This record gives sequence, structure tokens and C-alpha cells, in this order.
Amino acid sequence: RLMNEKTISITLKVWRQEGPEAQGYLETHEARDISTDISFLEMLDIVNAGLQKAGIEPIAFESNCREGICGCCGATVNGRPHGPRPATTLCQLHMRHFHDGDVIVVEPFRATAFPIIRDLVVERSALDRIIQAGGYVSVRTGQAPDANAIPIPKKRAEAAFRSAECIGCGACTAACPNASASLFAAAKIGQLAALPQGHPEREQRVRSIARRMDEEGFGPCSKHYECHAVCPKQVGVENITTMNRENLRAAFIRS
Repeated sequence: RLMNEKTISITLKVWRQEGPEAQGYLETHEARDISTDISFLEMLDIVNAGLQKAGIEPIAFESNCREGICGCCGATVNGRPHGPRPATTLCQLHMRHFHDGDVIVVEPFRATAFPIIRDLVVERSALDRIIQAGGYVSVRTGQAPDANAIPIPKKRAEAAFRSAECIGCGACTAACPNASASLFAAAKIGQLAALPQGHPEREQRVRSIARRMDEEGFGPCSKHYECHAVCPKQVGVENITTMNRENLRAAFIRS
């Protein structure tokens, strides 16, 4: 340990659940002398190492890139998906944002469409099925066209890029009072609505996505916009306006 390294000791109350049908509960663990330079997930790794030495089942949590780009690390920290820092995934949240003696409650994302697999791990394949329902374009693949073959205004390109920043972590659903996937779905719809490549299937796309969201058990948009507040990529709620407009357009064309 470095001579000038700052450390803190915290109390963790972590949700433990052996499986989807098991009874869950909060389990308390003490994390001592934790460096403030490490990430939240690295802290959980240290706690798990101690649990394994003691012969206790380690805490199950998801982790992959640890660079804030895959979204699978999502969990709720003190009631907020991904923790207290705005525009930050859980894997990029550092312990310096907590204080010595803090009590930290860690729970999985809560939503009907996100059944708990074990501890902090939830099943989020419902989001994948939304993408399969319509978050794509049917175009011929092959040699890439020249960059200037399809002129796209800069504002539209930037809007599409902003929408495409969604990493599908599910924090928006976990924060919404109705457990809605509106921001996630709207980001996919908004991205393709901004580009000419997405226009041939736009009516079919928005209808298919809306139908799939209902089938998966996601609720309607509550207009509270907690989704934007907890989104680690700060995907804008203007995408929801775009989705509503696309829905209305599809309804008129269908009628």
C-alpha cells in the first residue's frame, strides 16, 4: 500500500438471493481499509476475496469491460442505479466518492422485465428482444459506400450519434416509477429516425418496438425523466418525443 494512499472503512448491506424463486435478503459485510483510488467493483472484488477465504459464497455481480461502455455492471447503490455520480457507470464509480464510516446499500435493478438471476445479477435480455423487434435496418451488406454517397446534414448526424451512445444498461428502467424502457427504445428509434437509412422501415419499426415493450412487461413512460437523470451516457429525453412522433406518424399512415 502506498504511503500517502487514503483509505476508508465502510459497511455494505448487499442484496443476496440464490435464484429467481428464492427469498432475497440484505446481508451485512464490513469493508476495511479500502483504497479511495479503486473502483466500486474492485471494492466488491476485495470483499469477495475475503468471503471466499471465510468459506462464504461470494457476491454475484456482473462485470465485463470495466470501462463504462458495455453497461452490464449496473446495480443500485443507495437507491440510485449506478450510484451517486451523474454520467457514471458503476464500474467507473470510485470509492473516493464515499466517506469513511458510510453505510452503502447495494441492490439489483428492480423491474418486472428484469428478473433476478442471483444477488446483483438480473436478466436483461428483454432489451435485446426490443432490438430484435425493430432496432435495425434491412440493407444490403457488402462493400462500404463512400462517405459522401448519402449526404447527411451535420445536425442529423450528431443527433444520431447522441442517440447511439445508449449502452443498454437498463438504468432508465430501474429508475422509472413504471419500470418503462421508453428511453432505451426511444434512443434506438431516434438514432434510425435521424438517418435516411432508417426511413424505409420507420413505421414498422416503431410499431414492432412498442408491441415488444408491452409484451416484455415494461410500463409506459411516466414523464418523470428519472431515466435521463441516471443514464450513464446522458441520453436525452428528446428521443422520447421523437418516439412519440414516430408512433403518431405510423398510426396515421396505417389508418
